[in-house]
Amino acid sequence: MLTEQQNSKTMDLDTQSTEMIVRIINEEDKGVAYAIEKALPDIARAVDAIVTCLRDGGRLIYIGAGTSGRLGILDAVECIPTYSTPPEMVQAFIAGGEKALLRAVEGAEDRPELAVADLKSIDLTAKDIVVGIAASGRTPYVLGAMEYARSIGVKTVGIACNIPAPLLEAADIGIGVAVGSEVVTGSTRMKAGTAQKMVLNMLSTASMVRLGKVYGNLMVDVQATNAKLVQRACRIIQQITNSSEDQAKTLLQQANQSVKVAIVMHTKQLDFVQAKALLDTHHGYLRPIIDS
Repeated sequence: MLTEQQNSKTMDLDTQSTEMIVRIINEEDKGVAYAIEKALPDIARAVDAIVTCLRDGGRLIYIGAGTSGRLGILDAVECIPTYSTPPEMVQAFIAGGEKALLRAVEGAEDRPELAVADLKSIDLTAKDIVVGIAASGRTPYVLGAMEYARSIGVKTVGIACNIPAPLLEAADIGIGVAVGSEVVTGSTRMKAGTAQKMVLNMLSTASMVRLGKVYGNLMVDVQATNAKLVQRACRIIQQITNSSEDQAKTLLQQANQSVKVAIVMHTKQLDFVQAKALLDTHHGYLRPIIDS
């Protein structure tokens, strides 16, 4: 496996100065984006499949072990405040359960039946889509998830940092990102983890853009749940409506903390009920309302 091979450029890593060690790590990291570039067509295919699933009322489910599982959970959790997704829309599982977030659960990744149990626990259906994440591309827990999901007609995506890999063959859409050997041999939390994080960023962000949760490059579905996010929400309203800071704050309050509704209220001179109804008519997409 590429991810387990010894890196010829770092054979004397322990003899280097601190600055040279971090320079070597930085130099190796530079290649991650180029490796991802080769997989962009497959990433785009995965996004289209995710969008189709979510539009039809399905769910996006990430599943992985170790670093891969933690990255899936991170991406899923961030969708809620950033895009106001319901908690059930984007979910994630890690081999060994929640306790594995803080401490490795030995052997959990070697048990495919645990993945089956996890997916059954949320009543996985053919409307959903499952994204398996494994740097090696051969983690039994993740492969078990792929096999079960496909057996009940669920669309599957596999993300691996080895090419070829069983995961890429098991999934309907395989995303292979060959980042090569790690600076520290086998430490796939490094380049492989960075690659997985970048791919997950693309999957969730591009999907949310396609679902109308971004206007231009502004997160118009942000949840204004703390002072920082309230300020961000007001800035977004100001930028789109050219309103003052005070007007934006008032609009946000009148719109029940919904940035989109506030924008529609201002641009179309509607009350809350009317603005929300107009948004619903357009399935939450702001652009056709503003452009009209």
